[in-house]
Amino acid sequence: MTTKAAKVDNSNKKWYVVRAISGQEKKVKQYIESEIVRLKMNDFVSQVLIPTEKVIQIRNGKKTTKERSFYPGYILIEANLTGEVPHAIKNITGVIGFLGETKGGDPVPMRLSEVNRILGKVDELSESEGTVTSNYIVGESVKVINGPFNGFNGIIEEIMDDKKKIKVTVKIFGRKTPVELNFGEVEKE
Repeated sequence: MTTKAAKVDNSNKKWYVVRAISGQEKKVKQYIESEIVRLKMNDFVSQVLIPTEKVIQIRNGKKTTKERSFYPGYILIEANLTGEVPHAIKNITGVIGFLGETKGGDPVPMRLSEVNRILGKVDELSESEGTVTSNYIVGESVKVINGPFNGFNGIIEEIMDDKKKIKVTVKIFGRKTPVELNFGEVEKE
């Protein structure tokens, strides 16, 4: 029976953030996973994760569910970055580099509290049914309940489901001013 000399125990593995070309996270994740297998680095890299959330959109009366990257342009990787591992990951197509304190410097591992918060959020989002994007209608009156315009009333001019924001015209000092607000900062009157 032979054993691998370079066997690494999981206690040395930490979570790192890899910057990738935004919008190509899934493709880059596949590249990383196949490169790890090809270079036989499975002992050094245990998980590659893209934090995503389910979003339910209602278009033309039809409900559609799609997954959206929670942190666009970023991929989480659990690894022991020793030897050639960081160099191999940096050279994968679509990878910009590791998140660190200095540009081009050493990769900095995430704090355990950050990892738990992100992984907990990912689990919570995958278990939930998703978030309904908006139940507002253009022309509807709303009251601002949070932020610098708290207490103001306004009319919805535009709904930006992709950003989870709405554009509301609010009267400030007698003038109508367009303001961009999050869905949670307003309520129907």
